[in-house]
Amino acid sequence: MIKHDGLRKLINFVLFQAGWFACVLYPGLASAALAFGIVGLHLAMISQKPGREWQFILLGTVLGTLLDGLWFQLGFMSDGSGEAQWTPVWLVGVWAVFMTTLAHSLAWMGSRAWLPFVLAPIAGPFAYWSAAQLGTVTLPQLLPSLLALALGWLVIFPLLMQLKQRFYPEITS
Repeated sequence: MIKHDGLRKLINFVLFQAGWFACVLYPGLASAALAFGIVGLHLAMISQKPGREWQFILLGTVLGTLLDGLWFQLGFMSDGSGEAQWTPVWLVGVWAVFMTTLAHSLAWMGSRAWLPFVLAPIAGPFAYWSAAQLGTVTLPQLLPSLLALALGWLVIFPLLMQLKQRFYPEITS
């Protein structure tokens, strides 16, 4: 386990980026497995309370996957083939690696109560737009899709930060 807080946060950020790019550039079961491998590496090397953090990662992954599934069902997002009716497995992997950041490299966003409400509706949709630019997903009607994603992130990110603070305060490094 890495002891230096700054180094843990840096490695957490790099691992998240690696997982995001792997899943977005090579969507499928293999990239999802890699993402969950990254989560395992994170729990072994970075997490101070791996058992508790795993519970939080799992909870957030389920919630995020359900939210993305809603966007697929409502037609705000598509996998390009029109076949995905729920969240593709690679996107579940993205949620899992993203959840590792909330107690580490993105923990600073919980420092001010208003910050998640301002940044998340911009940063969240930007990640999906970026994935669309790389051809992994499509946003069939760009503006309505981005607005739906912004609304979803306006709700989900502050909710996840609140869940972390209230039920998992010991996992923040």
